[in-house]
Amino acid sequence: MRKIPTLFARDPADRGRVLPEVTPGCEWVAAGEGRATRKWDGTACLVRDGQLYKRATVKPGRPDPPGFELAQHDHVTGKRFGWAPLGGPDDRWHLEGWANLHALGGDLVPDGTYELVGPRVNGNPDGFATHTLLRHGWARDHVELADFDTCPRTFHELAAWLRARPVEGVVWHASDGRMAKLKRRDFPAALASSVAA
Repeated sequence: MRKIPTLFARDPADRGRVLPEVTPGCEWVAAGEGRATRKWDGTACLVRDGQLYKRATVKPGRPDPPGFELAQHDHVTGKRFGWAPLGGPDDRWHLEGWANLHALGGDLVPDGTYELVGPRVNGNPDGFATHTLLRHGWARDHVELADFDTCPRTFHELAAWLRARPVEGVVWHASDGRMAKLKRRDFPAALASSVAA
């Protein structure tokens, strides 16, 4: 699991906000490449060879969890990101999501990355009744897919588009596997209020 870059550059004075400058390496999104999909507000998971792994972030100076697989090391923050197998009482929501995914799709769950969502994950802003795993790039229906096909690519248009929707954000997927993301909360509050007015 590599961290997905944010479409716009982070403000050095407030890392929680973005500036109207495209992050180097994300120019393909601004050029109209890739498909926009909904960013679900949960926690990332990996399915590989019929096994579920949870996302793990290891802070500098902390030990790796058992079975940790490094995917990326952020040399700026010193954090390491990767996957860890399930195995403790804190994993009960992952296990419930895994069981519900099997109930929906049978025994065959395709390899790939998923988002765990549900009542006990991040305050459940998307309103799921039970814990489940959503394949990244998944949409609820053709209406949502069609709406995300209208997603603009410029700073101010994206601020307005995201403010008009009750979603966490957007993830763009390129055909070669590249991804870029943008969260609604990435925009400065002053911009958000002026866009909403």
